[in-house]
Amino acid sequence: MHKSEASGEPRQQGQVKMSTRGVKVFYGDNQALHGIDLDITENEVIAFIGPSGCGKSTFLRCLNRMNDTIPGCRIEGDVILDGNDIYAPSLDVVLLRAQVGIVFQKPNPFPKSIYENIAYGPRLHGLASRRAELDEIVEHSLRRAGLWDEVKDRLDQPGTSLSGGQQQRLCIARTIAISPEVILMDEPCSALDPIATAKIEQLIDELSASYTIAMVTHNMQQAARVAHKTAFFHMGDMVEVGDTDTIFTNPKDQRTHDYITGRFG
Repeated sequence: MHKSEASGEPRQQGQVKMSTRGVKVFYGDNQALHGIDLDITENEVIAFIGPSGCGKSTFLRCLNRMNDTIPGCRIEGDVILDGNDIYAPSLDVVLLRAQVGIVFQKPNPFPKSIYENIAYGPRLHGLASRRAELDEIVEHSLRRAGLWDEVKDRLDQPGTSLSGGQQQRLCIARTIAISPEVILMDEPCSALDPIATAKIEQLIDELSASYTIAMVTHNMQQAARVAHKTAFFHMGDMVEVGDTDTIFTNPKDQRTHDYITGRFG
C-alpha cells in the first residue's frame, strides 16, 4: 500500500508547515519563477512535476536557500517555516538547512566511513558529543533509512563502497541524523534501478509519518505512488496543486491534462 493508506482511513489534514507567497526567482535578467503561492502541510509528501526547465527544482531549492549559492540568483517573495521568514537577514542559514534537509539526485556520500557520514552532522551541530550518543544516533538513523541490517558489520568502510541505492539511503540517513523537520528530495531515484527505487519509495512513505517531504520527480507513476499532493509546474508557473489522485484523474487545467497524458514534456 502507498501513501500511508493501509488502514483504509482518510488522511487527516494537518497544520501548514511551510508556505510560500509570491516567490519569484531571477537568474540575472532571466525570470525562472513567476510568483509561486503554495502551502505545504505537516507530515505530507508533496511531489513537484512538470517538463524539464519548468522551475520545479529551482522552487524546491528556495525552500532551504540552496539558491543562495548560485551567483546572480535573486529571490523575491516570502518563504515561511513555522511562522518564520527563512529569508530574514537574521536567520542562521546553517541552522535552517539542519531543519530543512535536502537529498540530491545523485547520491553524494562524504569521503568518510559509513559511521562518520552519519555522525558528522550531529557532531557539527552539537547534538551529541560522547561516543555512546553518536552510536545511538548512527544506529537510529540507519534503521530509519532501512540500511542498518545491511551495513552494521562494516560501519568503518567508506560510504562510497555501497551500491547506488544504498548510498542514497545513506544520504537520507545522514539527513535524518540532524533531526530535520522537512526533507527536500530532488529526483532522489533518477539514478537508481527499479529495486532500489522501490526501497526509496517505501522509505519515503514511512518517513512521512515523522517528516514533511517535498520532492521533485520526472516519474509520474512515482508521484502517483508516494505523494499525497502533487503540484504541476510549467514554464515558471505553478499551474495547479491538489490531491494527487485528483491531479492525475481530473485536473482543472488543460496543460496539466496534456502533460499527464504525454502530449508534451
